[in-house]
Amino acid sequence: MPTTTNDGVRLYYETAGSGETVAFVGEAGYGAWQWGWQHRHVTGPYETLVWDLRGTGESAAPPGPYDVETLAADLDAVLAAADCRRVHLVGAGLGGMVALQYARDYGRARSLTLFGTAPSGDIVDDAAFEALHAPPDDVAALRESLTGAFSQEFLSTQTETVEQICEWRAGEDTTKGAFEAQHAAVRSFDAGPLHELTLPALVCHGVDDPVVPVDTGRTLAAELPRGEFEPVDGKHLCFVEHSRAVADRLLAFLDDIGTEAG
Repeated sequence: MPTTTNDGVRLYYETAGSGETVAFVGEAGYGAWQWGWQHRHVTGPYETLVWDLRGTGESAAPPGPYDVETLAADLDAVLAAADCRRVHLVGAGLGGMVALQYARDYGRARSLTLFGTAPSGDIVDDAAFEALHAPPDDVAALRESLTGAFSQEFLSTQTETVEQICEWRAGEDTTKGAFEAQHAAVRSFDAGPLHELTLPALVCHGVDDPVVPVDTGRTLAAELPRGEFEPVDGKHLCFVEHSRAVADRLLAFLDDIGTEAG
């Protein structure tokens, strides 16, 4: 199990495949399961890296509150340990905030793909965000908390997938204390002047996201100099609900960057 540390905090990560690296940075509270669908499609054409934010999964959970600057430093420690010189960052929610901060503070980022991301914590609906979390040992609560993440159609028709997600969440999601520490990072975040982030950026956003309004994603893409906006049917985890279509769009975006570089 590959691990590294930042300021003494153990950070767990995994890599697979070969080629340019695509690093996935997760939403607060959720374990690495959230990237299983995208990971499957991207690994092969690209090397993939998935890591557990501090407070999540196999990484250590020091007392909070956390902040996005520290999480970005954690990411840099992971990328350095994995010998990643240049990386495409894919982030969801808090992970998208970390990706934005990382692109500002460090030199490894080659592109950004952002899901359900706000450039400021003030934009995030706190009540809807908190409703995404549930105690990992309460299966009924885990299932109920998916109503802000997925459409009702998905929840009612994809019952086997929903049950599997609940099992993964029970084993990988954060405790309440770690979620609150990560939520503090969301609340305090401010991306700063977006026009300074000139790398290619794909902004995908669920059209019915109750946590971050879809217009926030549209504005974020418009304010990033090389931003592209892609609306996706669904709620906060639209990239899971429509995983194949989103993966195809992500791969096309990454391939275009490779062509541009060539």
